[in-house]
Amino acid sequence: MNIFQADIGPKLSGPLSGCGSPALVILKNVHDIAVGTLVTLQLPPGSPIADLPWVVTIGALGDPDEWDPVVCGPYERDHALALARAVVADDDLMAVVEPLQPLDGVEAIRREIELARTADFSDADAGSSATVPGTPPEPGEVRAGWRRIAAGILTP
Repeated sequence: MNIFQADIGPKLSGPLSGCGSPALVILKNVHDIAVGTLVTLQLPPGSPIADLPWVVTIGALGDPDEWDPVVCGPYERDHALALARAVVADDDLMAVVEPLQPLDGVEAIRREIELARTADFSDADAGSSATVPGTPPEPGEVRAGWRRIAAGILTP
């Protein structure tokens, strides 16, 4: 399988610095025909966003009204990326892999919305390269990841 990777947006700066930049991964078959698309954030090393739970939304790449997208997770980031890649690799599907913010109330959600609204994209550097997801985890590895996620959310 061939993989085409490209950054599709600027790195986030200001209050969201360290969050990375949107990146697109297009999966192509051996005949160099695009089959699936994966969109995620490319994170700088050590980004605290990597430790959040991640969700995967999978939908039709063509007509969005064809069927409702499937949202699954939470997963650890590497698991989410590998599972998404495996699912869309041989099909005309798009997967969006994004962090899930475990916010504990209305005010926390409003603060996060305000941070997103006031993000400064003007001095962004779009020079990062996309990371190729690895082999999909086995179900036991996913369940172990869920236990780690739950422990992290419940630990203040």
